[in-house]
Amino acid sequence: MDNLEQVEEVDEVEELEDLQGVDLEGNNEELVPEIIVEPTVGMFFDSPDEMFEYYKGYGLQEGFPVMRRSCRKGDDGSLRYVTFTCGRNGKSKAKDTNVLRLQPNQKIGCNAKLGGRLDLVTGKWVIGNMILEHNHAVSPSKSRYYRCNRTISPFVKKQLEINDEAGIRMAQSFKSVVVEAGGFEKVSFLEKDARNHIDKVRRLRLGEGDAVAIQRYFKKMQTENDGFFFSLDLDEEGRLKNVFWADPRSRAAYKDFGDVVTFDTTYLTNKYDMPFAPFVGVNHHGQSILLGCGLISHEDTETFTWLFDTWLSCMSGSPPLGIITDQDKAMKNAIEIVFPNTRHRWCLWHILKKVPEKLGRYVEYHAIRVSLHSVVYDSYTPVQFEEAWHGMVDKYDLINNQWLNGLYEERNRWVPCFVKNSFWAGMSTTQRSESMNAFFDGYVNSKTTLKQFVEKYEKAMESKIEKEWQADARCFGQRMPCRTSFAMEKQVEAVYTISKFQEFQQELANKIYCEVFSCGGSEYEVIENDEQSREKTLKVFFAKNEGEIHCVCKMFEYKGILCRHAIAVLSRNRIQLLPEKYILRRWRKDVRRFYSKVKVSYDARNSSIEHQRYREECTAFYDVAEVASKNEESHKNIMGWIEKAMKDVSLNVRSDGDDTCSYGGSGSYTENIQDPVVTRRKGRPPTQRKQKQFKRPKQKSNNASTSTIVEVATTVPTQESHMALLTQQAPYEHAFFPPYYQSWMNYGGVHHGNFQYFPQQNLEETNRGEFSSNEPST
Repeated sequence: MDNLEQVEEVDEVEELEDLQGVDLEGNNEELVPEIIVEPTVGMFFDSPDEMFEYYKGYGLQEGFPVMRRSCRKGDDGSLRYVTFTCGRNGKSKAKDTNVLRLQPNQKIGCNAKLGGRLDLVTGKWVIGNMILEHNHAVSPSKSRYYRCNRTISPFVKKQLEINDEAGIRMAQSFKSVVVEAGGFEKVSFLEKDARNHIDKVRRLRLGEGDAVAIQRYFKKMQTENDGFFFSLDLDEEGRLKNVFWADPRSRAAYKDFGDVVTFDTTYLTNKYDMPFAPFVGVNHHGQSILLGCGLISHEDTETFTWLFDTWLSCMSGSPPLGIITDQDKAMKNAIEIVFPNTRHRWCLWHILKKVPEKLGRYVEYHAIRVSLHSVVYDSYTPVQFEEAWHGMVDKYDLINNQWLNGLYEERNRWVPCFVKNSFWAGMSTTQRSESMNAFFDGYVNSKTTLKQFVEKYEKAMESKIEKEWQADARCFGQRMPCRTSFAMEKQVEAVYTISKFQEFQQELANKIYCEVFSCGGSEYEVIENDEQSREKTLKVFFAKNEGEIHCVCKMFEYKGILCRHAIAVLSRNRIQLLPEKYILRRWRKDVRRFYSKVKVSYDARNSSIEHQRYREECTAFYDVAEVASKNEESHKNIMGWIEKAMKDVSLNVRSDGDDTCSYGGSGSYTENIQDPVVTRRKGRPPTQRKQKQFKRPKQKSNNASTSTIVEVATTVPTQESHMALLTQQAPYEHAFFPPYYQSWMNYGGVHHGNFQYFPQQNLEETNRGEFSSNEPST
């Protein structure tokens, strides 16, 4: 007796709002096929699949959906009977028990069907019974909306996947498909189907929990890139708390551009509401450069200490000279713990942005705001600031304003005349971090998972590196014309990058607004009348014998570009060329920097043999189509050849390494890492951030749970070799500052003993060994 096996019912048409997780396979066929004859008993086919395709085509023509209903096998286990029915067969069953959230359903008990059996004599499949009448209306014009007729061709799938990896939104990707096809009616799937396909591809890439996936992915990146660094911070339950990673290029770039960094965590990036915490510097073109980044679960002192400690360990224990953050107290505490000798500066823009909120209630608010800006920006010395500040406070009776009093106590962290005695590479705010956040904005959103974020980070980094290479190529192949005949302009143009030379060129041009008066000795007074006819008087000190010049505006100390006032004094003393100490190596274009030679494999999947074959085949097919589409005869010949080739090629040949396992690393995992908990950010909830109300008090985290650090590197040295490495390590020297600053700067290496694993590649020794001897001296 035959064994009856029921095949799972598949809904064939639903409302667009109910489409979830559709697996669409097959070719993107024409929506209006040739006329299909009505089925009759006795029609035979080579296989049950061919019979189903015939019935599906007939349903497409007549205007009803179809589905596979049931099958029955014989005693030998081979298929003997199949039943295909109308897609509206069966009874309606509510999927949701909530009567207030009922969804429409297509099932109305339609009995239309087609039954087939295997003819044991001929080996053919024959239609044995059928019912053609439906209990509902049919509509051929709506056939393309039925799920059984909605398919996405492999080519379109690949196109959608590439667009998704490039950060192109699905709406734009689907519009491009519609335009290429010639209209919506010629596209055999809906935008919802495309979204479901991309969601499925993303799930396949993960293949496991989000935290485990990101660990496997980091291990794979580490295998393919020597010097790739990452660290995972777990809580006592094994749940992921914080993540940090840095590619070898970022680590190598730190030697040249790690003197000043900005750090900001105001950017929401993923579905866990974990802030993106980038360490951002400035390269020789004045562009932002990423020096490592993290995703953190809390914004408290403990978390920031872990992040800063991990970053310091990644960068060979050498802290930056200066760091710019907002006024967050937890950041301040962590910086004092991890970077005790680093100059910490607050973002000036964030402070002045609060002026309307903190001072808007005063009757003379507008006058106070103008006065405050004048005090901040027009004070060139601490003495001038003190006098102007106290004059403003007394004039407008602001002595009891707690916000202003707090700023005054911390004036050495944000007032320009207090911080400009240190080098900041021209940065005064965290705008570098925010611009980096805005750069990633086109690649991630609030629903992005952790591993998806890291993948999107790679795409953004590739684009950022390409922009830097373009700027390098521009400096190599182009020259900026000089505006004047001054020898110092030609001197700077020959060695500086184009962007930095333009800054110097602007200062040289603005020298015409400066009038120099000698005060005797090495002191000069410069009166500047700018474009707005505002007169400013500044002091410049020039020691001609020593070749040193200092202006009270401290532009060179702060930005590394000599100011117009100093240039005017040099010109007054017939100095044709700038002293060599005022040509910073940091801005030079003729320096061979090691980090630019570091290659990072950001996307190994696109470099696989399968992907290369696919690109070669697509390119060849495009060339054939370009020629064959010009006339009907060649078109038919090519289509016939393709049809024959498809039959000859085995469709079962698939790549062994699909997306599910392509990110897997080698080895076993002793840590059972769980996904992070969705956390609540500091400050105002997102839905209330645009409301006009005062900021609520910040909620400090009281969690003091034990943390587990899973920090992985290429090799794991022994304790003896680790201690030997520390004793032999030479003092770390930054290559971005001129020699005369070395007397008052301390670059001693800082070691933190909480980390057991260190990367294999010693970037310091590599930098000093192969490339340092070839760099032109400054």
